[in-house]
Amino acid sequence: PSSGAPTISAAMVKELRGISGAGMMDCKKALQENDGNVELASEWLRKKGMASADKKSSRIAADGGVGSYIHPGSRIGVLVEVNCETDFVAKGDAFKGILKDIAMQIAACPTVEFVSTNEVPAAFVEKEKAIEMGKEDLASKPEAIREKMVDGRIAKLLKERALLEQPYIKDNTKTVDEFIKSNIATIGEKISIRRFQRFNLGEGLEKRNEDFAAEVAAQMGK
Repeated sequence: PSSGAPTISAAMVKELRGISGAGMMDCKKALQENDGNVELASEWLRKKGMASADKKSSRIAADGGVGSYIHPGSRIGVLVEVNCETDFVAKGDAFKGILKDIAMQIAACPTVEFVSTNEVPAAFVEKEKAIEMGKEDLASKPEAIREKMVDGRIAKLLKERALLEQPYIKDNTKTVDEFIKSNIATIGEKISIRRFQRFNLGEGLEKRNEDFAAEVAAQMGK
């Protein structure tokens, strides 16, 4: 910020509030800290919100709710548990909206299997590494180069499988993790996605049908 205090108009504060959703005094301070530049002030508020969210991440969130989403046509369904710290927040419209949005996000992301990359089992990682190391396009590469390339591919794969790493469906300029953190900053409590289950109509039935057909054929052959 410059040494001379910039003139902050009510219109500038209103514009920044519209962009950020932050309180009036926070918007005024952000504009003062950034010489009246709305774009920089918005980024300043975002960083402030993220810092606030990170501080709350160590707190225990044992309340919350289970949200659901059924896609039109009833062929895809999702259940998700999202936690917060108090029953008061869990019953609020803002939290219920978060539940609904996260359930819809999961329905829209067929590759997602885990909440975060930290939850991916070591056995899954090792199996995928072995598959990548055996691919033909790496066969002629030196060992050190192969390992570096495989590490990059695995990191990309894990991001594709982790819910928090996905672009948020209602604003793809931010990730689901950033969406959660922005809500932590707004609500003032820790919010965390604990677990989810996605249901695809008919999933797994084809194999059972084939097994049944084989069983019938075996019985006929007796």
